[in-house]
Order: sequence, then structure tokens, then C-alpha cells
Amino acid sequence: MEQYLQLCQHILEHGFEKGDRTGTGTKSVFGYQMRFDLEKGFPLLTTKRTYFKLIKTELLWFLKGDTNVRTLIKDKNYIWNEWAFEKWVKSTEYQGPDMTDFGLRAAKDPEFAKIVDEQMEIFNENILNDDAFAETYGDLGPVYGKQWRSWPAANGETIDQIANVIEGIKNNPDSRRLIVTAWNPAEVDMMALPPCHSFFQFYVAGGKLSCQLYQRSADVFLGVPFNIASYALLTHLIAKECGLQVGEFVHTLGDAHIYSNHFDQVMEQLSRDTRELPKLLLADKSIFEMNSDDITLEGYNPHPPIKAPIAV
Repeated sequence: MEQYLQLCQHILEHGFEKGDRTGTGTKSVFGYQMRFDLEKGFPLLTTKRTYFKLIKTELLWFLKGDTNVRTLIKDKNYIWNEWAFEKWVKSTEYQGPDMTDFGLRAAKDPEFAKIVDEQMEIFNENILNDDAFAETYGDLGPVYGKQWRSWPAANGETIDQIANVIEGIKNNPDSRRLIVTAWNPAEVDMMALPPCHSFFQFYVAGGKLSCQLYQRSADVFLGVPFNIASYALLTHLIAKECGLQVGEFVHTLGDAHIYSNHFDQVMEQLSRDTRELPKLLLADKSIFEMNSDDITLEGYNPHPPIKAPIAV
């Protein structure tokens, strides 16, 4: 994972200071590419523990076409909670303490962070136990899963991009149209968060499947390690479905940024040595039948995790 550490160093040394939607501030570069040979190990960060369960349950959530955090919360995956929680605390139904700018305030005030955790626990319980609440506040709009599996067509039907790209790889592997896009201009404003990993393309050569992702916005400390592992996993799953070996994962970044409140964490990570990459093990099942227990890692021995606040 030296490629990732080189990206971090490059941003710290050459990045421009820029404002952002969250008001946090960043150092940013534009246009950066990393390449990962998937035959040399599964690219899960070793300079800090990156929780693979969160990565695989999120990807399976996308692949099922799901858009409600209830499914993730059942798997104890809370990485999308902030956006759904924000919808609740901004509603007239919410009667708790003021949650304005809860992410930034919690990062600066440990006592307020405890209050946020208490309200988040109430939110999670309501999502799990109240169908109407989950339908109203758990749904994130037409985010990734919706676009991947049921893109709305002009004739009123829907397009299953994942099924289509698998059929394309099997039947026309030399095609230059093996593309899945999550960026739907007609529905971006209805999404809790516009797609950061916007579209990806597959390429078949020498019996191997490679994937290139274009990511318009890249939170380098928190998000990018997840994105690398998620699309590496997706490439493995699609390759298995199509009877191919894996080739490369190519990660192309638009605005690659480190938030100003992540600088210390990045420096700590850069001080650590890299370790051997783990091996990915997949059950003998179709991509459409996989569950979390069918996807495991062997030999993952990372450094301890490094916590940092998420910018909402």
C-alpha cells in the first residue's frame, strides 16, 4: 500500500488549501492515479486497521440495490448513519438537544460528542424497531445501489447495470463499454450524498479482469482506504462470476483532499511501516447470492486504528 502513502505525502507537500462544503477546510490536489496489482495481495491498508466487515457489508448493500441504512445497522455497520441521522435531527419530529453542525461540534467538544452518541443510539433503535421511522429517515434517496441495480430509463423501465456489465464481460470481453455509473444528474439532488465514486469501467485481457474507478471527490484519510478495498473486492467478485482471474485495480481521483482536522492522523500513519497484504477468500457462490460470511480475509495484521472525525 505504498501507493496510498505516496498519495498522502504528495497532498501534504503539494496540496492547495481549499474551503469545502462542510466548512472544515482541506489540502487538495486534482487528478491523481494509483494502480494496484490484485494478484500481489488484497489492497487493505496495513498502516492502520481498516475494518473489512464494514467494507464488505456496504458493498453487498450496494449490490443488492438497497438504499436504506436499516440493512447496514442490522449488520452493525454505521458508516452511512450521519447522513440519515442528519435528516432526522433536522425534522420537526425530532425533539432532542440541538444537533446543528453535530459533526464539527462533537469533534471539538467531548461532552457534546457523548450527547450525539446518545441521540444516535435512539436513532438506531428507532430504525431497527419502527418500520415507518426507518422508511422516513433511514432511506438515503437514490444512492449507489439504486443507480447500480435499477437506473430509471426514459421508457419507465429500469436498467440493471451490474447484471448488464457481467453479461457484457462474458459475451463481449473486448467491449469498451463495460461501464457502470452512479452519477445520475436527474437524481443527484435527491441523494443524501452525491456519488463520490462516480463511475467505473472493466477491462479484460489475458484472462484477467481489471477495473478503473473514477472518484470525483476523495476523502483521503477516512474514505479512500475503504474505496480501494471496496472496488478491489468488487473486481474479485465480478471476475469470479465471469470465470476470470483478477488483474489491476486502477484508482483515478478528481479532488483528492485531506481535511485539516486529519493532518495529525495522516502524519502518524506515515510514520508507520507497511506490512504484508492479506489474501482474499471467496465462497463458491454467485455474486448475487453472497453474504458477509462468504467473504473472508487471511493474514491481515495491521497497525492499530487511528480515529478521526467525519465531515458531514
